[in-house]
Amino acid sequence: MKDKIEILNDKIAKAHLSGGKNRIEKQHQKKKLTARERVNYLMDEGSFEEIGMLVTHRTTDFGMEKEQYYGDGVITGYGTINGRLVYVFAQDFTVFGGALSETHAEKICKVMDMAVKMGAPMIGLNDSGGARIQEGVRSLGGYADIFYRNVQSSGVIPQISAIMGPCAGGAVYSPAMTDFTMMVEDTSYMFVTGPNVVKTVTNETVTSEELGGASTHSTKSGVAHCTSANDIECLEDVKRLLSYLPQSNKETTHKLPYILNDEVREQLESIIPDNPNKPYDMHNVIAGIIDEDSFFEIHKNYAENIIVGFARLGGRSIGIVANQPLFLAGCLDVNSSIKAARFTRFCDAFNIPLLVLVDVPGFLPGTDQEWQGIIVHGAKLLYALSEATVPRVTLITRKAYGGAYDVMNSKHIGADMNFAWPTAEIAVMGAKGASEIIFKKEISEADDHVAKLAEKEKEYADLFANPYTAAQRGFIDEVILPQNTRRKLLKAFSMLENKESVVPNRKHGNIPL
Repeated sequence: MKDKIEILNDKIAKAHLSGGKNRIEKQHQKKKLTARERVNYLMDEGSFEEIGMLVTHRTTDFGMEKEQYYGDGVITGYGTINGRLVYVFAQDFTVFGGALSETHAEKICKVMDMAVKMGAPMIGLNDSGGARIQEGVRSLGGYADIFYRNVQSSGVIPQISAIMGPCAGGAVYSPAMTDFTMMVEDTSYMFVTGPNVVKTVTNETVTSEELGGASTHSTKSGVAHCTSANDIECLEDVKRLLSYLPQSNKETTHKLPYILNDEVREQLESIIPDNPNKPYDMHNVIAGIIDEDSFFEIHKNYAENIIVGFARLGGRSIGIVANQPLFLAGCLDVNSSIKAARFTRFCDAFNIPLLVLVDVPGFLPGTDQEWQGIIVHGAKLLYALSEATVPRVTLITRKAYGGAYDVMNSKHIGADMNFAWPTAEIAVMGAKGASEIIFKKEISEADDHVAKLAEKEKEYADLFANPYTAAQRGFIDEVILPQNTRRKLLKAFSMLENKESVVPNRKHGNIPL
């Protein structure tokens, strides 16, 4: 036995050397790395400590006792990323296609339990063909053990899944329950039933990439939060994402050193067009507010009418939720409401302050949206922001109409500080539509309908299409000049840093799922 261990340790040492970062970096264009190369690249050099390297499966059916491999298709252990403790598992597709067995699952569960006990992030590098069919229900039970731990860990420690190969059947539900799912273009895919089953049942012919590739899940389904060109870029994205997150729900994010300077941003003054119906890119507003090059966008290509992501403000990590006028005029719809609600709940669970940037003409109208359930899905965002106890600051840049004004972190649902630019329009609806309703009789009786409508539209706009009426009622704390926005937000978040909220004693709320 001693000889076997020495031989094994020698093999492992050679594998570690062959998977070194210098060699991997030279292979930047290589689409797929091995499981051990991925772990070595992800972790700080020399920090990874493997757990369970001698584990083998227990199956004796179908001649499996003759095929024994140390580790049983998954590498598990702990180490550091930028000096922070993390736990990781990496499935090895070269061993039984990375298929999950009873012992394979036990190894994963062990590090998941340790991550919760130690209060450290859990990272899964998924590359598996699914359940090991030779083990039957034992492999299915292994999946359920993992799922249960995903749920128990949710909101306690950050959980990140990187899909770096196939992920099919029951295997997809663990990544779906983690906080963030990353995918690699052209080499990773996720689906509950594969192309062959789809063909048999529905007679549809579809490729794995079309059915569940990175592009599909980042643009159509929203399953993937981020996509990367190759394994190395994916691992770099994991490391960057982790830098915005705390170790656990008991901690706050690490504040980077920052020296206050002249925080006036003149470029913000010219972003809002003179024409209130002309779109602009909310990314320009974000860039003018945050620390330089610090924005990490989540769900970039999905529900593009709303922007969510992490950034830094004065060295502090914050979460940003922002309407995007370039897409659907910034209207809220089913997908954007779900996207923003999920992100909001993550930030609230892990003590990350929220900045909400508002330019929303309302909810997207139409039978399609109503039949898809915009009522219940729009309520998810309203619920998520209403229950959030982290510091919450709102900036209205232009339109804040109707129920969407309430939903987008208004003072009425518990926002701490609410600012508005002079260009803000806070009203039940746009001036034209409101005038057509309020002054319908006067317009119809006028000799010149068009001129009368224009007159009444201006009258309504002067009265309501500005932030001052709301400010008089205390719904807006201050109307600020755009160039002073960053300075005001820095002071607001600094003031709110030690915020404490008392919430009703309950098991949990019932969010409208």
